[in-house]
Amino acid sequence: MIIQLSENKIWFPAPERADEDGLLAIGGDLSAQRLLLAYRNGIFPWYSEDDPILWYAPNERFVLFPDKLKLSASMLKVLQSGRFRITYDQAFTEVINACANSSRKGQEGTWITAEMKMAYINLYDLGYAHSVEVWDSDLLVGGLYGVLVNHVFCGESMFSHVSNASKAALISLCQQKNFKLIDCQVHTSHLESMGAHFISLEEYLCILNDI
Repeated sequence: MIIQLSENKIWFPAPERADEDGLLAIGGDLSAQRLLLAYRNGIFPWYSEDDPILWYAPNERFVLFPDKLKLSASMLKVLQSGRFRITYDQAFTEVINACANSSRKGQEGTWITAEMKMAYINLYDLGYAHSVEVWDSDLLVGGLYGVLVNHVFCGESMFSHVSNASKAALISLCQQKNFKLIDCQVHTSHLESMGAHFISLEEYLCILNDI
């Protein structure tokens, strides 16, 4: 049974109670306190403009362990060329706006609503959300953003205006080696080619909680 959340009480049911599609709860708000509680319990919001807030805890998590990153020879050449300059937390608002405005195959519109953007910018201001920016000269051409919880980087979205820019952002994130894993949330073939794979929710929660 999907749980209806109240805006007046900040809590979540156990993530193991999510349905087959990963949907766990509906409603609540996107306050920093609620978002951080969600991420610390393996839960994240994902919904469209006209929907209520939907909270997910999929039974399988698509993740990338930084030390398992696979680099193709062609991507290695791109990185060695010095074309891209990579920064961190220097243009968070620009990155989240670019992610929201990027068209994606098989997807109409964006799930990064105005309400969602404000919530994550607030998390960034509080030091919990982070961005990676990829520059070609002074032009922002790619990047990603997410939430850092217990040495797990919960990736929210990425964008690329030129070939390989978002890959460069993810590779740079992995090479920092500051994370136990990167939660990619949604399966894509290019992330799989870089070493991402599925693990169980149980294993994910153990890593998240350092059990």
